[in-house]
Amino acid sequence: MYKVVIVGKPNVGKSTLFNTLIGEKKAIVEKTSGVTRDIIEGYVEIENNKGILLVDTGGINWGGKDFFSKEVIKLVKKTLQSASLILFVVSVKEGLGSEDLIIADFLRKQDKKIILVVNKIESKEDQEKALDFYNLGFKEIVFISAKNKKNIRELKEIIKNYAKNYLKEIPQIDTIKIAIIGRPNVGKSTLINKLLGYERMIVSEIPGTTRDCVDVLLVLPNGKTYLLIDTPGIRRRSKIEKRVEKFSVDKALETIKKVDIVFLMITAEEGITDQDQKLLRQIQKNYKACVLLVNKWDLFDKKKFMEDIMLEKIKYGIRFVSWVPILTISAKTGRGIDQIFPLLEDIYQQYTARINTSLVNKVLEKIKENYSFNVKGKKVKFYYATQVEIKPPTFVIFTNIKTHDIPSHIEKFINNCFHRELNFDKVPIKVILKMKY
Repeated sequence: MYKVVIVGKPNVGKSTLFNTLIGEKKAIVEKTSGVTRDIIEGYVEIENNKGILLVDTGGINWGGKDFFSKEVIKLVKKTLQSASLILFVVSVKEGLGSEDLIIADFLRKQDKKIILVVNKIESKEDQEKALDFYNLGFKEIVFISAKNKKNIRELKEIIKNYAKNYLKEIPQIDTIKIAIIGRPNVGKSTLINKLLGYERMIVSEIPGTTRDCVDVLLVLPNGKTYLLIDTPGIRRRSKIEKRVEKFSVDKALETIKKVDIVFLMITAEEGITDQDQKLLRQIQKNYKACVLLVNKWDLFDKKKFMEDIMLEKIKYGIRFVSWVPILTISAKTGRGIDQIFPLLEDIYQQYTARINTSLVNKVLEKIKENYSFNVKGKKVKFYYATQVEIKPPTFVIFTNIKTHDIPSHIEKFINNCFHRELNFDKVPIKVILKMKY
C-alpha cells in the first residue's frame, strides 16, 4: 500500500496532523515535546474506502545525545526506506530554525517525494512568518493548521494526486486483538519485537519508553493474524507526575475495554505486586480473557526451589482470577514464546464458545437439585437459562426474584458453578439473574 510518512522535529504538530488525517485520536497529543517515540500507523481514506497508509514518527532531535533521540532517528531512517511520500512538518510558531535546515538536508538525500507542511497557521502574522519556509527550497508547500483543520482538504488533494494510481482498499482488520499491559520496564516492547522478529518498538531499560498505544499487525507463517497493541507502562496514580504519562495510562486502561485478550506482563524478580492485582481487577471488571506472562524467568535457571516458590506466590496472588493461565517466558531470549499462540487459540475458542441450551439447563438443574436459596424469606426459583452472548460467554437465568434484590454472593456462587460445569477454565464468564415477568 502507498505509504506516507510524517517527519519533523519535536512539537511541530505531527501527531495532531496524523489524528486529523486518519479521523481519530490515535496518537497522544501534548504540548510537551517528544511525546511520540514509536511508529504509529493508520489509514487515510482518499475515495470510496480506498486510501493510503499514514505513518507518524517521533520528533527528530538531531543534536540530542540522549538514548531516545538516537533511537528515534534510527527508527525514522528505517521507516523512510519504505516511504512513498514524505510530509515534512514544520511549525510557524517556532519559525525556521537550524534543526529544520538539517532535517531538510537529510530528507533530500532520501530521494523521495516530499511535501513541506507548514503547520500552526492561525493568524495574519503567522501567514507572513510562514513565507520564511520557502528558504528550505521545496517545490510543494502547504500552509495548514492541523488543530483547526485549515487547508487539510487541500493537503489530502495533493496526497491524492501523488497516490491516485496506487490507492488500495483499506483493510478491515477482523482479527484477534491483544493488549499487552503491565508496569514500566517489564519487557512489553521486547516481547513484541521478539514476536515480530525485528525491532519495531524502541526498547530501553528506562521506564516509560512507550507512551502511545501502538498497534502492530502480526501475521504468522500459517496465515493467522493478530493485532498486538503495545501500551505504556502503568504505574500507580500517586507515582505519576507528568501530565503526558497520565494520558498514556488512561489510554492503556481504555485499550483493555476494546480488545479480546489481555497479556499482563510481570517479571520473575518482582512477582505479583499490588499494582498488578489492580490491573487484574480491571481485566476482571471488563470480563476480558487474559494470559499472565511472567517475563525474565531465565533468572531462575538452575534454581528449581526458588522457581517453585515464586510460582506458588504468583498463583496465590491471582487466586481471585484463578482462570487466568500463567506462562513463564523470557522475551529477550525467546524462551517459552512458542507456547503463547497455541494457548491463545485455546483461550479464544473458549471465549467465543456457544453452549447448547439443553446443556446450560442441565447445569441449572444440577444447581437446583443440590442447593436452595432464600431472599427476604422468599425461596428463589430458577426457571431456565440461555446463553445470550460471547466474548465473554454470557448466560441469563430467569428467576422469580427482582434482579436488584439478589445478593452478590448468590450470583457469584452460580457463576462459579457454571464456570466449573461448562469447563470454562481459561476465560471469564458472565451470569445474569433476571426476573421472569
